[in-house]
Amino acid sequence: MAYIDDSKITAKRPWAKNTGTIPLKLDYFDGTLFEAVEAAAKQYPNYTAFTFMGSETSYKKMIEEIRIIAKSLRTIGVRPGDTITIALPNCPQAIYAFYAVNLVGGVASMIHPLSAEKEIEFYLNETDSYTAITLDQFYHKFERIRQNTKVSNIIVASIKDELSKPIRAGYMLTEGRKVQKIPDDAPVIKWKDFAKLGKYCSYNYEAKRGNDDAGAILFSGGTTGTSKGIVLTNFSINAMGKQIIATNPMFKPGDRMLAAMPLFHGFGLGVCVHAMLSQGGHCILIPRFTPKSYGKAITKNRCNFIAGVPTLYEALLRLPSMDGKDLSCLKGVFSGGDSLSVELKKKLDKFLYEHDATIQVREGYGATETVTACCLTPPHMFKEGSIGIPFPDTYIKIVEPGTDRELPYGEEGEILLAGPTAMKEYLKHPEETAQTLRAHGDGLTWVYTGDLGFMDEEGFLYFRGRAKRMIITSGYNVYPGQLENILDANELVQMSCVIGVPDAYKMHKVKAFVKLNPGVPANDATREKLMAYCRQNIAKYSMPYDIEFREELPKTLVGKVAYRQLEAEELAKINGTEVPAPAAETQEK
Repeated sequence: MAYIDDSKITAKRPWAKNTGTIPLKLDYFDGTLFEAVEAAAKQYPNYTAFTFMGSETSYKKMIEEIRIIAKSLRTIGVRPGDTITIALPNCPQAIYAFYAVNLVGGVASMIHPLSAEKEIEFYLNETDSYTAITLDQFYHKFERIRQNTKVSNIIVASIKDELSKPIRAGYMLTEGRKVQKIPDDAPVIKWKDFAKLGKYCSYNYEAKRGNDDAGAILFSGGTTGTSKGIVLTNFSINAMGKQIIATNPMFKPGDRMLAAMPLFHGFGLGVCVHAMLSQGGHCILIPRFTPKSYGKAITKNRCNFIAGVPTLYEALLRLPSMDGKDLSCLKGVFSGGDSLSVELKKKLDKFLYEHDATIQVREGYGATETVTACCLTPPHMFKEGSIGIPFPDTYIKIVEPGTDRELPYGEEGEILLAGPTAMKEYLKHPEETAQTLRAHGDGLTWVYTGDLGFMDEEGFLYFRGRAKRMIITSGYNVYPGQLENILDANELVQMSCVIGVPDAYKMHKVKAFVKLNPGVPANDATREKLMAYCRQNIAKYSMPYDIEFREELPKTLVGKVAYRQLEAEELAKINGTEVPAPAAETQEK
């Protein structure tokens, strides 16, 4: 078994005495992502690996399907080291494709299927993908930008193919009717036809890969807010799975995890799916959900573990359909993706108690650069406002932003992370990789998160905010700089600024301020043209809810747009107070 050698590490661990039964060190699986899941399947062949729309798939059956798809990937020419883009919701085909790519030695680039066309084009080109796997309802977006990429194979799956006959009939009368028909002569491979190609694979399709080889690419903003491909290794993702189980000693093989968080997100991939499938857990795959359907899925499937963002839990509390429901099945409720306010935690804990659950919500923290969570409130104790203590073999320290100077306990600074789940690199961005991954004299390589917080003397971490400019809306990271680049590229726009506006449900919603080019009328027709342009170029979850025209945008002394002033103005409107004087940022040098 692979392990972490900490014999030369001198970093402090003030949380060591507060871990309870959770160990400080672990042994880790030595092998690939597929091999980790295959090992679980050998141990629990007849256990249910996942449930999808009422249909259960055993571990044994899942491995068989993964091998079929792996052979088909080899047949169409996928080789070790190739990157395959997967744009699928949480469905069986996504599970099969992800692990099949790993089995043949490829790297799975997981992207949001609702991404805008230009975003998809960027992801495909950034990863040099020749093969893409998506759903029928998203095919037309891929086809419209295909000529601008290297993609030669588009494999199209359909939700209906994984449904039982009764459920399929209902699906085709509702959601299925909305799917735009793919032309018969479209240059694609339908999933069922693709699976049949495996019979032509008469040679060895299993690639020899190891711990340090890339296992997946997830996209995030990096330290500058520009979208980057985060390369995660087999070891880092496997280590995450082991840590999740170690920090939840109440877990037993066969326990059910509600896998509603998407696979293109580290939370969904690392916590909700791979941690379960590599340890004998049972995933309840939810391809798309609303708070109402999320609540129904918890009770119908008697889930033992659920993970979500604060906005989801906020909505869950208000659902009349949850009145009187029994949640005694829950062993763990995890919140991540954004700060969980003290008041919301109190409300959620009260809600759990009133619905017969014997546990409280546990808040976590992490970054996609470390797969996802690397810090979690332990099950036996918590401190108000804290996001917990580090996972086994994981270190956290607070430094003066951008430096290696460690700050005293209680003093706010930049949060640094180190441990086995750290990324390998930012794809094609060595300079930003060097800025984010830095070796210190304590024997560790640290991830500079760009987040602010402090640690108390007992090792509990407190999150205080984002040092880098970013909006979190419904758990999704939105980078204003990217949206501003898109808006500024429009012929109607001279300059733009994008901010997050506080929202009771989403935590923040996106608003754009625009200075139009001379002669362009500031009217509803222009606003609708820009909104239509945004819908074509910006993912749905990043869409501005409003575009406000300004003759001038406020500036700092060095000529930058004073976005904090706009944020303060919006907050004043919400609170019904006077518009504040220009914020301190306008004094920026």
